[in-house]
Amino acid sequence: MKQLFAKKPLSLLLEEMKGENRLRRILGPVALTSLGVGAIIGTGIFVLTGVAAHDKAGPAIILSFVVSGMACVFAALCYAEFASMVPVAGSAYTYAYATLGELFAWIIGWDLVLEYAVASATVAHGWSHYFQDFIGIFGFKLPHSLTRAPFDFDPSSGLLASTGTAIDFPAIIIAALITAILVKGIRESAGFNAAMVILKLVIVLFVIVVGAMYINTENWTKNFAPYGFTGVSLFGKTIFGQTGLGGAPVGMLAAAATIFFAYIGFDSISTHAEEAKNPKRDVPIGIITSLLVCTILYIAVAAIITGIVPYDKIDIDAPVSNAFKQIGLPWAQLIISFGALAGITSVLLVMMLSQPRIFLAMARDGLIPKEFFGAVHEKFRTPWKSTILTGCFVAVLAGLLPLRILAELVNIGTLFAFVIVCAAVLIMRRTHPEAERPFRSPWVPFIPIMGILTCLMLMFSLPEENWLRLFVWLAIGFVIYFGYGRKHSVMHEKITSGEYVLENNNKK
Repeated sequence: MKQLFAKKPLSLLLEEMKGENRLRRILGPVALTSLGVGAIIGTGIFVLTGVAAHDKAGPAIILSFVVSGMACVFAALCYAEFASMVPVAGSAYTYAYATLGELFAWIIGWDLVLEYAVASATVAHGWSHYFQDFIGIFGFKLPHSLTRAPFDFDPSSGLLASTGTAIDFPAIIIAALITAILVKGIRESAGFNAAMVILKLVIVLFVIVVGAMYINTENWTKNFAPYGFTGVSLFGKTIFGQTGLGGAPVGMLAAAATIFFAYIGFDSISTHAEEAKNPKRDVPIGIITSLLVCTILYIAVAAIITGIVPYDKIDIDAPVSNAFKQIGLPWAQLIISFGALAGITSVLLVMMLSQPRIFLAMARDGLIPKEFFGAVHEKFRTPWKSTILTGCFVAVLAGLLPLRILAELVNIGTLFAFVIVCAAVLIMRRTHPEAERPFRSPWVPFIPIMGILTCLMLMFSLPEENWLRLFVWLAIGFVIYFGYGRKHSVMHEKITSGEYVLENNNKK
């Protein structure tokens, strides 16, 4: 029991930074902000807007983005405080280890594996649809069997239905290409991402400016919230609002839970704290700046899309480019499809860049095999083995699972991580009030408490099957932890040798 709740001292975390097996510090505030924007702007605007507006919220998706953005602001301030205190790889996993103990750290680390890996598969899935939309403009078409996952989720029946295809081939190809770039190095990855970010920001501004000229306000006023403004459920049972045909909650809040995936990019910035030049200053700047910029852009694009096309006519797979096609601007469809490809590519890059850093932190603590997951390439200084494994896992998920299942599975894992981080800030303020905090979250305890409550509300707004998938994933994680991690834990060795107890006694 002592080991399960043993906390990793801040001094030990900082000591790890002096070792040889660490990552290269080359990222400044602009590069970190670019990584954040690269991860946030993409799938949320170019893909999930269609699913949420069509199935759950209608034009009220504008408010859904506001609600999700507020929940993220609370969590982002907590992330920024921790990232400035403990500038090492690992993100919420590391924060949980320092505040809640090893068992909670494992839970959140295993949860982050779900978040980043499945998020990457979701993004690759969206990239595939825009790629097919783009080549379709020139008259090219892939064989039907290679165009999408072999089955999809039907919201009208709540059941899985065959699509008549074999695999989503473009999704597999893009996952393989991004993996190769990531193995090469963080400098090349950051440079590639910066170019993609500039391009997609230009396209997003193009969508806002040109789309504003074709807005039909009746699309907003006639039926702004066709599914209502609520959609809160408790483990899949709707308690406030309407229920969709498949039994899942619908409404503005239900849509907010679905599109929450669009915001998780700021979380990835904290996983790169170990590669920041001045993490105590630059990481908080990157987190907060990227979140504020992207929230404004999300709200604007959601307003444009639901303003130019009736919500029930929005295309689920490629909503932005198809909306401009519907209003008679095929030339704009070409520009947007190309920009969407660039935007989604950068999201995929940052998501797949973050996953191996979580593995690296867990491997350093002995919870997973260090020889494989902790291996840093001598020349490129990247966790190359876990990067290749991540790429293979993402390719399999993206090729075989449909978008709706992937998106909601990511959301519940992300929200769970945010709840843990907000709670950890409250605990650290009480247990380590003397710790250096280069960035301090304002209005504590209000900010962390609101972060916990809003994230829990959105978690409860997700369908019941997502809770089941989360519990199954965590159960698999417990098997791995008690079968391997607990026995090989670095903290276990310290407790056995008496080093951990001695440190605590000296502190007392």
